[in-house]
Amino acid sequence: MPRRSYDQYCAAARALDSVGDRWTLLIVRELLAGPRRYTDLHADLPGVSTDMLATRLKDMERDGLATRRRLGAPASVYVYELTPRGRELLPVLQALGEWGAADLAERRATDAVRAHWLALPLLRQLEGLGEAGVVEVRVDEGEFHLRLGGEPGYGDGAWGGGMPDVRLTLDAEVCGAVARGEIGLVAAARAGRITVSGDGPLAKRLLAADD
Repeated sequence: MPRRSYDQYCAAARALDSVGDRWTLLIVRELLAGPRRYTDLHADLPGVSTDMLATRLKDMERDGLATRRRLGAPASVYVYELTPRGRELLPVLQALGEWGAADLAERRATDAVRAHWLALPLLRQLEGLGEAGVVEVRVDEGEFHLRLGGEPGYGDGAWGGGMPDVRLTLDAEVCGAVARGEIGLVAAARAGRITVSGDGPLAKRLLAADD
């Protein structure tokens, strides 16, 4: 099907031609964590139908935001991943998350949650420390890893299979406060509300007293 367009000579309108449809940006959020199988995407996007997910992925391939490829043996499965153009949407999602944080309020009984959905606000805050490294984050729903420096990102496993430079453990109360923007990650760590494990430059910078 031809791509729908607002037919407006405006950069914002052109961007919404590609990413303004329902579910597209949330698929980008999932793929920012790295290559994902269709079944993994469907599992981490509660509420999306299989037909809608398939349609959106095809749209994203057509628009140059994502590609589909087959992993080599022994996996031999197809995965979707973002193109460089698609990865440029990371700061867009971070800005949207920051803008929408005030609407989170308390978690509703019907709200789905995944551990790595906290990655976007945490990544933005940790980048402000100016240190490179891998951060392991443990929350009640699971754990994920953040990569700082170079090309920032997040995922389910540590890059390169090595040990993280620092581990952060957050309880549900602190997770909610950070997600809503009520307290910053660094401020929570320095106040002792987050358990910080590690003795490298990144951990020391995270716990350093404010200037």
